Amino acid sequence: MIDQDFNFHDLFILDLANNHQGSVEHGLRIIQSMAEVVKRHQVRAAIKFQFRQLDTFIHPGHHSNSELKYIQRFQSTRLDQAQFQTLLNEVWAQGLLAMCTPFDEESVNIAVDMGFNVLKVASCSAKDWPLLEEIAGAGPPVVCSTGGLTLEDIDNVVSFFQHRAVQFSLMHCVSVYPTPDPLITLNQIQVLRNRYPNIPIGWSTHENPGDTVPVQIAVALGARLFERHIGLETESIKLNAYSSTSQQVDAWLEAYSRAKVLCGPKTRPPASEVEQASLAGLRRGVYAKRLIKKGRELTRELVYFAMPYLEGQMESGAWKEGYTAVQDMTPDQPVMQNAVEITVNQGLVTLKQAIHEVKALLNEANIQLGSEFKVEYSHHYGLENFRQTGAVLIECINREYCKKLVIQLPGQRHPSHYHARKEETFQILYGILHVNIDGYPRILHPGETILILPGVWHSFWTDTGVVFEEVSTTHYNNDSFYADKRINKLHRSERKTMVDHWGRFQIAQQSSSEKAPEVPLPDPHTQ
Repeated sequence: MIDQDFNFHDLFILDLANNHQGSVEHGLRIIQSMAEVVKRHQVRAAIKFQFRQLDTFIHPGHHSNSELKYIQRFQSTRLDQAQFQTLLNEVWAQGLLAMCTPFDEESVNIAVDMGFNVLKVASCSAKDWPLLEEIAGAGPPVVCSTGGLTLEDIDNVVSFFQHRAVQFSLMHCVSVYPTPDPLITLNQIQVLRNRYPNIPIGWSTHENPGDTVPVQIAVALGARLFERHIGLETESIKLNAYSSTSQQVDAWLEAYSRAKVLCGPKTRPPASEVEQASLAGLRRGVYAKRLIKKGRELTRELVYFAMPYLEGQMESGAWKEGYTAVQDMTPDQPVMQNAVEITVNQGLVTLKQAIHEVKALLNEANIQLGSEFKVEYSHHYGLENFRQTGAVLIECINREYCKKLVIQLPGQRHPSHYHARKEETFQILYGILHVNIDGYPRILHPGETILILPGVWHSFWTDTGVVFEEVSTTHYNNDSFYADKRINKLHRSERKTMVDHWGRFQIAQQSSSEKAPEVPLPDPHTQ
């Protein structure tokens, strides 16, 4: 049965290739020895076969006495379909996945008929379009190696599989056997991840099988699946310089597991208690430099910063002008948090904090801004509720046409409203946006668009944080009408804060004469 939602992540592909040496018994021993290692490490693994229909794959003139080493190798290790079926049955009996690299069209059909879970495109076949057509139409998920390909070649392969709705992954690969260190080029994993962010990227390795450092680097660079050749040595069978014994695969998987631990989570974790205690011992506290009387405003000249920091004391990192003493303090006395007070506009503090989060979201989405733009904070229910209801709008241009970037932080909502004049289209750049259009809910993912015509009620919100582009006709300040009539009664400056030069957070001057929008009656739609 074909898996329509195959998970490529943390998959280990163990390539049997021709290391069965044409012997079913030897092939079974390899599969069984590798299965023991896989079970010990509790990882997902696939044993990979290679299929060639040699009678047609090789030119008739080279069926015998060929001087080509590859043909000699293929002929000397030939297995028929029944023998491969025996090996395949053992793979499944051991609880492993089965993968096949077909090198010709007939082999694709045989692999599918035999029930292989995944098909593999070898690097040498990645520009073999007749074969790729057969693989793309076969149905199983596909892993494609990229050895020797240019980025343009890989672009072609990616487009080819995407246009045919094939579920696939890419493998960074160097087709040199064994691969010397200068040619391993593990940074290409990151190159592929950046170029194809929605495709799982892996690494097919041919380096010295005793070297476990490269797999750890590959993990750190974001490889999600891994492949290497496997085999088993006997008194009469010696492995090539790039195939791994079960002991070497064991060490390889151990190195992988340690790399996963060393790399840790992909989200920023909270500091551990041990780390917090370590840092606390190095912090500086705020101390009174001279006598400070109750009611006096603290200035930098009245305090100094020094170790040790005491529990409950103001720390140097929290210092700023504007604190007032609520009790007398003598020279060298620690300034405790309960000994001072400060009056702040908490709403502005909320917006200042949001600026850093918005910039971080734009950085994570890899969205660059020029120097000419306007920033507008919408806070329909007050600054203090901005984190629950609101959005940040970055106006890039507003002429006969208008373009804005709209950013919402995780958990923010924008209330239901319509525009009498403006037609707008949203396109999601990052994150997931929930939209309600005239009572019909939609969920939009990156790349998806939605058109909102004048007079159509709409609201939107995000759980993940979202950045989307709003392309519209001209924006007018008095063209938004809300279902909650309380918002319509607000002066625009009460629900909008304009920020100039957001690096320094300068509140823009807003005209006090600017009128709140008048609500047209009757409404063109009902909520």
